[in-house]
Amino acid sequence: MSSNRIGWLSAVVLALLGSAAPLATHAADRSDLVLVIGATGRSGPALLGALKAEGYSKVRAMVRDPATAKPKLGEGIEIVQGDVRDAASLALAMKDVKYIVSALGSNSFNDPTNRPELVDFEGVRNIAAAAKAAGVKQYVQVSSLGVTNPNHPLNRFGKVMEWKLKGENALRASGVPYTIVRPGGLGDGPGGLVGIKVMQGDKLDTGSIPRADVGTVCVKALGNRDAINRTFEIVSDAAGTQVDWKRFFKGLKADPRS
Repeated sequence: MSSNRIGWLSAVVLALLGSAAPLATHAADRSDLVLVIGATGRSGPALLGALKAEGYSKVRAMVRDPATAKPKLGEGIEIVQGDVRDAASLALAMKDVKYIVSALGSNSFNDPTNRPELVDFEGVRNIAAAAKAAGVKQYVQVSSLGVTNPNHPLNRFGKVMEWKLKGENALRASGVPYTIVRPGGLGDGPGGLVGIKVMQGDKLDTGSIPRADVGTVCVKALGNRDAINRTFEIVSDAAGTQVDWKRFFKGLKADPRS
């Protein structure tokens, strides 16, 4: 083979390896620091449990009251004070963070300091801005099935879904790589007992899923290029059994660029 032919083949191989490198290096390293937001809420244990099950060794929880949170979270979780309603408080929580998993959500319709507008919209927007500034690789946000339905019953109470959708849109516009997970009605039962149906387009009216399965989906999305800049819905699939995680995110369409 001529030296010109060899040189040409070498250039092609190097080009292919170079183009593949960003994908390979984006895979989540289990030693990367993961920030959990909403760790003391009802879905928090599912997120923390899924991270532990996947072998993540560095987990930080951002909470408003560290003294109250520590007994709930136990050992092995780094705790840092922060409030999503206070953008200036987020910089310290973001230090060295590579991934964010958030089950943030307002638990009050009437409290003027904790209403959906401040938490589900402005809180998510503040997290996204801080994540972008800190160079976070991926921000996974738990939203809700039916969020695009203006007639959703929860919009009668503080316009919950409207504010969640605005929070989603703020995250999409932030420039930080993201994944938005929209689960159906959340249950406290064990996960992994049935399949998980994944969809896009927010066309399903009903459906439920254990928080444990939601946590697993969120953590499985970390570093997965097929989950980046995607929004999708998940509900339990009684007809299924084990989830094929190698194929779960395949075929999801990236969100349109605004």
